[in-house]
Amino acid sequence: MRDRQVARNARRAREFEAFVAGAAGRLLHAATLLTAEAPGDNPRARRLLTHALAHTYARWDRLRGEDPYDCARQCLADRFARAAWHWYGAFGRARPDPCGPLAALAPQERLILVLRLYEGVAEQQTAALLGLPIERVRAICHRATTTLLHPARPAAPRAAGRKVAPS
Repeated sequence: MRDRQVARNARRAREFEAFVAGAAGRLLHAATLLTAEAPGDNPRARRLLTHALAHTYARWDRLRGEDPYDCARQCLADRFARAAWHWYGAFGRARPDPCGPLAALAPQERLILVLRLYEGVAEQQTAALLGLPIERVRAICHRATTTLLHPARPAAPRAAGRKVAPS
Protein backbone atom coordinates (compact mmCIF):
# COMPACT_ATOMS: atom_id res chain seq x y z
CA MET A 1 0.00 0.00 0.00
CA ARG A 2 2.76 2.46 0.96
CA ASP A 3 4.79 1.66 -2.17
CA ARG A 4 1.77 2.29 -4.36
CA GLN A 5 1.20 5.71 -2.77
CA VAL A 6 4.86 6.64 -3.16
CA ALA A 7 4.76 5.60 -6.83
CA ARG A 8 1.54 7.56 -7.40
CA ASN A 9 3.01 10.70 -5.78
CA ALA A 10 6.21 10.36 -7.84
CA ARG A 11 4.15 10.01 -11.05
CA ARG A 12 2.04 13.02 -10.07
CA ALA A 13 5.17 15.09 -9.43
CA ARG A 14 6.70 14.07 -12.80
CA GLU A 15 3.48 14.92 -14.67
CA PHE A 16 3.25 18.29 -12.97
CA GLU A 17 6.92 19.07 -13.62
CA ALA A 18 6.40 18.28 -17.30
CA PHE A 19 3.35 20.55 -17.36
CA VAL A 20 5.28 23.40 -15.69
CA ALA A 21 8.22 22.96 -18.06
CA GLY A 22 5.87 23.42 -21.01
CA ALA A 23 3.45 26.03 -19.71
CA ALA A 24 5.25 28.23 -17.16
CA GLY A 25 6.95 30.47 -19.72
CA ARG A 26 3.73 31.33 -21.51
CA LEU A 27 1.83 31.80 -18.24
CA LEU A 28 4.58 34.07 -16.89
CA HIS A 29 4.44 36.16 -20.06
CA ALA A 30 0.66 36.47 -19.72
CA ALA A 31 1.04 37.46 -16.05
CA THR A 32 3.69 40.02 -16.98
CA LEU A 33 1.34 41.53 -19.57
CA LEU A 34 -1.44 41.65 -17.00
CA THR A 35 0.64 43.41 -14.36
CA ALA A 36 2.21 45.78 -16.94
CA GLU A 37 5.63 45.16 -15.44
CA ALA A 38 8.87 45.08 -17.36
CA PRO A 39 9.74 41.53 -18.47
CA GLY A 40 12.99 41.49 -16.52
CA ASP A 41 11.53 43.01 -13.35
CA ASN A 42 8.17 41.38 -12.68
CA PRO A 43 7.72 40.37 -9.03
CA ARG A 44 3.90 40.69 -9.07
CA ALA A 45 3.67 38.56 -12.21
CA ARG A 46 5.90 35.89 -10.66
CA ARG A 47 3.76 35.91 -7.53
CA LEU A 48 0.60 35.50 -9.65
CA LEU A 49 2.21 32.61 -11.52
CA THR A 50 3.32 30.92 -8.31
CA HIS A 51 -0.21 31.06 -6.89
CA ALA A 52 -1.74 29.79 -10.13
CA LEU A 53 0.68 26.86 -10.33
CA ALA A 54 0.18 26.00 -6.65
CA HIS A 55 -3.59 26.02 -7.17
CA THR A 56 -3.25 23.81 -10.24
CA TYR A 57 -1.00 21.37 -8.38
CA ALA A 58 -3.51 21.18 -5.53
CA ARG A 59 -6.23 20.27 -8.04
CA TRP A 60 -4.01 18.01 -10.16
CA ASP A 61 -5.65 14.71 -9.19
CA ARG A 62 -9.16 16.15 -9.55
CA LEU A 63 -8.70 17.60 -13.05
CA ARG A 64 -9.82 14.31 -14.66
CA GLY A 65 -9.61 15.17 -18.32
CA GLU A 66 -9.64 18.96 -17.86
CA ASP A 67 -6.80 20.91 -19.38
CA PRO A 68 -4.39 21.91 -16.60
CA TYR A 69 -3.36 24.97 -18.63
CA ASP A 70 -6.97 26.21 -18.60
CA CYS A 71 -7.09 25.68 -14.84
CA ALA A 72 -3.85 27.64 -14.32
CA ARG A 73 -4.94 30.42 -16.70
CA GLN A 74 -8.30 30.76 -14.97
CA CYS A 75 -6.64 30.96 -11.55
CA LEU A 76 -4.18 33.53 -12.91
CA ALA A 77 -7.03 35.68 -14.27
CA ASP A 78 -9.07 35.37 -11.06
CA ARG A 79 -6.12 36.31 -8.86
CA PHE A 80 -5.21 39.24 -11.08
CA ALA A 81 -8.79 40.55 -11.09
CA ARG A 82 -8.95 40.41 -7.29
CA ALA A 83 -5.44 41.77 -6.77
CA ALA A 84 -6.05 44.67 -9.16
CA TRP A 85 -8.33 46.20 -6.55
CA HIS A 86 -5.47 46.19 -4.06
CA TRP A 87 -2.67 47.16 -6.43
CA TYR A 88 -4.42 49.83 -8.48
CA GLY A 89 -7.45 50.93 -6.47
CA ALA A 90 -11.06 50.37 -7.38
CA PHE A 91 -10.88 52.08 -10.75
CA GLY A 92 -7.26 51.52 -11.65
CA ARG A 93 -6.30 55.15 -11.32
CA ALA A 94 -3.35 54.88 -8.92
CA ARG A 95 -1.07 52.79 -11.09
CA PRO A 96 2.67 52.55 -10.67
CA ASP A 97 4.94 53.98 -13.34
CA PRO A 98 4.09 52.26 -16.63
CA CYS A 99 6.71 49.82 -17.84
CA GLY A 100 5.09 47.11 -19.93
CA PRO A 101 3.53 47.28 -23.37
CA LEU A 102 -0.01 47.29 -21.93
CA ALA A 103 0.64 49.85 -19.18
CA ALA A 104 -1.59 52.44 -20.85
CA LEU A 105 -4.62 50.22 -20.23
CA ALA A 106 -6.74 49.86 -17.11
CA PRO A 107 -6.45 46.47 -15.35
CA GLN A 108 -9.80 45.19 -16.66
CA GLU A 109 -8.84 46.18 -20.21
CA ARG A 110 -5.50 44.38 -19.85
CA LEU A 111 -7.19 41.27 -18.50
CA ILE A 112 -9.70 41.07 -21.32
CA LEU A 113 -7.13 41.90 -23.99
CA VAL A 114 -4.68 39.27 -22.73
CA LEU A 115 -7.38 36.61 -22.48
CA ARG A 116 -8.87 37.38 -25.89
CA LEU A 117 -5.84 38.20 -28.04
CA TYR A 118 -2.80 36.65 -26.35
CA GLU A 119 -4.45 33.54 -24.93
CA GLY A 120 -7.09 33.16 -27.66
CA VAL A 121 -9.99 32.62 -25.24
CA ALA A 122 -13.38 32.97 -26.92
CA GLU A 123 -15.59 35.95 -26.12
CA GLN A 124 -18.21 33.75 -24.46
CA GLN A 125 -15.62 32.05 -22.24
CA THR A 126 -14.03 35.36 -21.28
CA ALA A 127 -17.44 36.77 -20.39
CA ALA A 128 -18.26 33.71 -18.28
CA LEU A 129 -14.87 33.76 -16.55
CA LEU A 130 -15.23 37.43 -15.60
CA GLY A 131 -18.99 37.43 -14.98
CA LEU A 132 -19.64 40.09 -17.61
CA PRO A 133 -22.08 40.23 -20.53
CA ILE A 134 -20.57 39.30 -23.90
CA GLU A 135 -21.33 42.77 -25.26
CA ARG A 136 -19.35 44.36 -22.43
CA VAL A 137 -16.36 42.10 -23.08
CA ARG A 138 -16.54 42.99 -26.77
CA ALA A 139 -16.71 46.73 -26.04
CA ILE A 140 -13.83 46.65 -23.54
CA CYS A 141 -11.67 44.60 -25.92
CA HIS A 142 -12.41 47.01 -28.77
CA ARG A 143 -11.61 50.06 -26.61
CA ALA A 144 -8.37 48.50 -25.37
CA THR A 145 -7.28 47.57 -28.88
CA THR A 146 -8.07 51.06 -30.12
CA THR A 147 -6.09 52.60 -27.26
CA LEU A 148 -3.05 50.49 -28.14
CA LEU A 149 -3.27 50.99 -31.90
CA HIS A 150 -4.02 54.71 -31.75
CA PRO A 151 -2.37 56.09 -28.61
CA ALA A 152 -3.24 59.61 -27.54
CA ARG A 153 -0.69 62.10 -28.75
CA PRO A 154 1.08 64.11 -26.11
CA ALA A 155 0.05 67.73 -25.90
CA ALA A 156 2.09 70.04 -28.10
CA PRO A 157 4.43 72.32 -26.18
CA ARG A 158 3.11 75.81 -25.78
CA ALA A 159 4.82 78.44 -27.84
CA ALA A 160 6.44 81.06 -25.67
CA GLY A 161 4.29 84.09 -26.26
CA ARG A 162 5.64 87.59 -25.96
CA LYS A 163 4.28 89.71 -23.21
CA VAL A 164 2.82 92.94 -24.38
CA ALA A 165 3.55 95.90 -22.16
CA PRO A 166 0.46 97.79 -21.01
CA SER A 167 0.11 101.13 -22.69
